[in-house]
Amino acid sequence: MGNRTQAPQTDFILVGLLTDSGGLPPVLSTLIGITFVVALTGNSTMMVLIHLDPQLHTPMYFLIGHLSLMDAMYICTTVPKTLVDQLSGQKTISFWGCTAQIFLYLTLLGAECFLLGLMAYDRYAAIGHPLRYPVLMSQRTCVRMAAGSWLMGVTDGFLVTPIAMTFPYCGSRVIDSFFCEVPALLKLSCVDTSVYESVMYACCVLMLLVPFSLIAFSYGRIAAVVLGMRSAQARRKAFATCSSHLIVVGLFFGAAIFTYMLPNSYHTPGQDRVVSVFYTILTPALNPLIYSLRNKQVTGALRKVLGSCASIQRT
Repeated sequence: MGNRTQAPQTDFILVGLLTDSGGLPPVLSTLIGITFVVALTGNSTMMVLIHLDPQLHTPMYFLIGHLSLMDAMYICTTVPKTLVDQLSGQKTISFWGCTAQIFLYLTLLGAECFLLGLMAYDRYAAIGHPLRYPVLMSQRTCVRMAAGSWLMGVTDGFLVTPIAMTFPYCGSRVIDSFFCEVPALLKLSCVDTSVYESVMYACCVLMLLVPFSLIAFSYGRIAAVVLGMRSAQARRKAFATCSSHLIVVGLFFGAAIFTYMLPNSYHTPGQDRVVSVFYTILTPALNPLIYSLRNKQVTGALRKVLGSCASIQRT
């Protein structure tokens, strides 16, 4: 007991994306930096377009705007620290820095999870009840959906983070990841964390299954409505309306389920790092591209904004 280093006095060492001591290759660092810039630019552009273009002042784009905000904050939680470590040659992170990173990561992960579930309900209301859509998705309802998503995310962060950071950590201080995440951190604890891990596993399953059940229910009802349509053009339009959201859901929930719902026996450090890169770096960069490249309204709004900027420059 006398040799234990209590958590508040501990600095941790992040392994990084690669396990060798040489750090990231310059090409990989450059790719991560480019992906980071693309993610910030894409999500910021989506938020600006949704704010400026009146045609995008709809419930769907209101929720997409919050998704873009979450993705921008999400990638800023992990990638800047990774790039700074690469440039400075240091991989340490303080106890409080690790705590903040875990809290923000869990908050944004939980908030995005619930928001994607509510976005599926929005698509069901638009396709299944088009005449009642303005009532079902009123401005007040949209605000409550967004606020509820943020609230559930913050609740997740407050439930998991304080307990995880009260365990004593001694011996090795090396976190086998490129950022502070709870599963990798708990492996360094001096005490038995099995009870906490079981509770955390149950919380993660609940946080994933509730939104996923809403998504499955919504798209099940959408499928029934679409199959009953006589017009092939109407079916194609309905599919186009849902396809972008389905792609984003597949990317997000696939990685999250692998990380938090599969037993530890199915995990290896290398696999966990690859999956972590996927949903902390790639997904926030892909989401705005998926919603913009497949959406004529967004591309039209972008052309109008760029045209207005060009006109201002000419004058």
